[in-house]
Amino acid sequence: MATTEHFREPLREPLVIDESEVQTSAIRAQGAGGQNVNKVSSAIHLRFDIPASSLPEGVKERLLALRDARITSEGVLIIKAQRFRTQDKNRLDAFMRLHALVNSVAAPPTPRRATQPTYGSKQRRLETKGVRAQTKSLRGPVRGHDD
Repeated sequence: MATTEHFREPLREPLVIDESEVQTSAIRAQGAGGQNVNKVSSAIHLRFDIPASSLPEGVKERLLALRDARITSEGVLIIKAQRFRTQDKNRLDAFMRLHALVNSVAAPPTPRRATQPTYGSKQRRLETKGVRAQTKSLRGPVRGHDD
């Protein structure tokens, strides 16, 4: 009995990002928070230089090809995390978002394989073409009794 086991893609290990390649700095958060937001630098700016990183070349290319406003023209990814009120939680959130973005492009996209249209889809196309042609043929000038 045939199984689909051999058709499944093997599970990939998530890519590991070396923390020495990531720069973080604490800044003051925006938005609500009362007096605390004016005193404490709880937001985190995370900077990750994609071209200088130790990621595989294919992953770097796919990251740089993303149309993401967080990636500068020099290829530096900047993530601002200010969701939480503590610096530790925001730092963790920034790293989680970085890992999610890198792992989203870790697997190369599967190439599209061209297929032939089915017999049924050809028949449906020809039928709708005929109906449309019939409708348009009725739109011409009216030829009546007094030509």
